[in-house]
Amino acid sequence: MTTIAVTDDPRNLFNLTGKTALVTGASQGLGRRFAWTLARAGAHVLISARSTDKLQSLQEEIEGFGGKATPVTLDVRDRDSIRKAIGQIESTSPIDVLVNNAGVAIVKAPERYRDEDWDAVYETNLRGPWVLAQSVIQHRVADGRECSIINIASVLGIRPLGHIPPYAATKAGIINLGRDLCVDLASKGIRINAIAPGYFETEMNREWLKTEAGSKLLEGIPAGRFGQPQDLDGAILFLASDASKFMNGNLITVDGGHSAGL
Repeated sequence: MTTIAVTDDPRNLFNLTGKTALVTGASQGLGRRFAWTLARAGAHVLISARSTDKLQSLQEEIEGFGGKATPVTLDVRDRDSIRKAIGQIESTSPIDVLVNNAGVAIVKAPERYRDEDWDAVYETNLRGPWVLAQSVIQHRVADGRECSIINIASVLGIRPLGHIPPYAATKAGIINLGRDLCVDLASKGIRINAIAPGYFETEMNREWLKTEAGSKLLEGIPAGRFGQPQDLDGAILFLASDASKFMNGNLITVDGGHSAGL
């Protein structure tokens, strides 16, 4: 029988004090909430976007409760921007948690998609997260430190609904990216998991969710409501912390039961 040490305390599992976390797409929506939550748990959060001007209010909010946040200029569609940013960060503060959150969706009938549309979605949702993950992994393999990489997928990467083929394809891709990477990296203490949010209310889609189409969508969510950013606090803290120490290549779905009823 395994003896439980008196020092074991489940309340400490989610404590991120002393950890450094990089969150992409942190200027708005779910990314902003992820950064706030990780900072609340004690992490030094590197908040990134293409322009740091959009990050000032978040930095002030985090510092207002005694947290630590540092804005980082990073364009997930630009490989050089990613590698430069990671190199600069790693020179002073090794990354313990990477949240690949930045994403974009273009909604059109399949025959109306242009090459530029596909490229924009693919480069943002899949190629960028891959380059970010690989850049962090290279440093962690070299120094032997453990880390957690969290890819933000979508229920539409599990069960597409139409009119968003590149989005559905890239979100399915990012789920399987983590599953494949963990086969090679789990033994090195590098974890790659994913969260698949359902339909969440943010400033980007709030008005659309009030439309007739939004109301119809709501009918298919067993919980009877759209998600709120804070509904993801538990999932992001779980995967970022030691609470998920033995999880790798997994997917956590947070959608109010939507995908179960599809």
